[in-house]
Amino acid sequence: MPNKQTWIICGLSACCLTAPVLAAVESPFGTNGIDALRLHQPPYNLIGRKIAIGQVEIGRPGKFGLDKAVSKNRAVSLAGAFLRNAPAKSNTGVDPHAYNVASIMVSTDKGFRGIAPGARLYSSAVGGGRSLGQPEECLSAQHIALQNGGDVRAINFSFGEPLNRDPRPEALLDGNALLTLCIDWSTRVHNSLYVIAGNQGKGGIPIPTDNFNGLNVAFSSRRGGIFNKVDVSNLAAVSEALMIRLAGKEINLGPRRAIGLVAPGNNIPLINPDGKNNKVTGTSFASPQVTATVALLQEFGDRQLRTKQPNWSIDSRRHEVMKAVLLNSADKVQDYGDGLRLGMTRTLIDKQNQDWLASDAYKDPKIPLDAQMGTGHLNAFRAYQQFSALQWNPAQTVPAIGWDYRTVNPEKSVEYELAKPLKQGSFVSISLAWDRLVELNDKNKNGQFDTGENFRDRGLNNLNLYLVKADDNGNANAICSSISQVDSVEHIFCPVPTTGNYKIRVQFQHKVNQPTQPYALAWWTVPVK
Repeated sequence: MPNKQTWIICGLSACCLTAPVLAAVESPFGTNGIDALRLHQPPYNLIGRKIAIGQVEIGRPGKFGLDKAVSKNRAVSLAGAFLRNAPAKSNTGVDPHAYNVASIMVSTDKGFRGIAPGARLYSSAVGGGRSLGQPEECLSAQHIALQNGGDVRAINFSFGEPLNRDPRPEALLDGNALLTLCIDWSTRVHNSLYVIAGNQGKGGIPIPTDNFNGLNVAFSSRRGGIFNKVDVSNLAAVSEALMIRLAGKEINLGPRRAIGLVAPGNNIPLINPDGKNNKVTGTSFASPQVTATVALLQEFGDRQLRTKQPNWSIDSRRHEVMKAVLLNSADKVQDYGDGLRLGMTRTLIDKQNQDWLASDAYKDPKIPLDAQMGTGHLNAFRAYQQFSALQWNPAQTVPAIGWDYRTVNPEKSVEYELAKPLKQGSFVSISLAWDRLVELNDKNKNGQFDTGENFRDRGLNNLNLYLVKADDNGNANAICSSISQVDSVEHIFCPVPTTGNYKIRVQFQHKVNQPTQPYALAWWTVPVK
């Protein structure tokens, strides 16, 4: 790779380690990983057909027919290849790292099939050089979001910017870097879920992991053949003293958490541009598993729309819905076989070998996400189960599992009364997601970001989430709550104290910008049989 690109490659050193493949291992996309391969098989038959997803990196995968690097390897087929916001030039900007990432998503190789081999992947290379930075990265992201007629469901970022290249004086991870603002703006305006490799720390890629509207991913390693431990290579502060020292520099400024999900990232087998097998490690290879899972879910959603299924709408395409579904279906603690822990398939542990039940996120209603684990480990099949449980209107009672997309205002909370009593000792999982409002300062009024323009942060409306008894009209006696004042998600995971009737309450706690707030909600409970 040319020396002019080393400024960013050094920042990627924690997330793209490679080594030759020494032995075949079970795919991380199978049952011991994210359990996505099951969705390829009947009766699901989901491979991401006709779903557009995106990729932005310093380089790009080779495109067959355009680049010599892949002249003998057609495993990764691109729907579009670009240099920033222009068509890619032959044999220019081609990067093995970008190819590896793309192969996880869309490879059709029989030995290393990607998670969504039927998806349409659009890839943009930002390009290397000290004159290039966040404006060019924003241009690239916007260009990808506008592909496929402006219908790109998820965009993968397996790269980022070090803070020492941010032009702001004494730059901090406070959500105000241009690229971070760009991503939060594009998420809302283009309705595409940005999935970000979650490395932070010295030598890492902190910007844009301080985003609000995307989804940051950490990576797991195997124990006993199962991906169920946050890998020690993840960069995260693990003590209060360290969090204070690193706040704003290597982790988000203030109490807001960064990681949303964990996905496999240690010794991931895949293929190189020359067709040879390889093993890779890092969040660079965890985040595309989330991006590709979105493609599988969206193929199912579009199938539901095409066949005009009841309790289904184009709300299924909303990025907030995808975020809530993925967060809510994550594995935390393994089910004993009685279903009381929602059928979860593994117990995920952090770098100190503690599980989610030992986390501050479990114990403190003001903290929705664990600093290392987010809401847990990606499980594509459970995400399908969550999504396929249909959309439900709170005007009527709702089933034990489901999701919704709606708006709430400060005058009246939205309540979802569960149709059946919940079983004592069973766990409830509920996730709420909404957007920070970022607007483009559009100097030339063309509706698009252009170099020299910037963004305005309008802030984050504060929503709260409660599980209360069905006859309870207040929050004082809430069974469980998630009441963060700084996060753009709320998440509840708690046991039901007594068998009875319950309801979920979404409350608009404090208005910062608009008087109504769109949100997505996903819930998973255990009713009395």
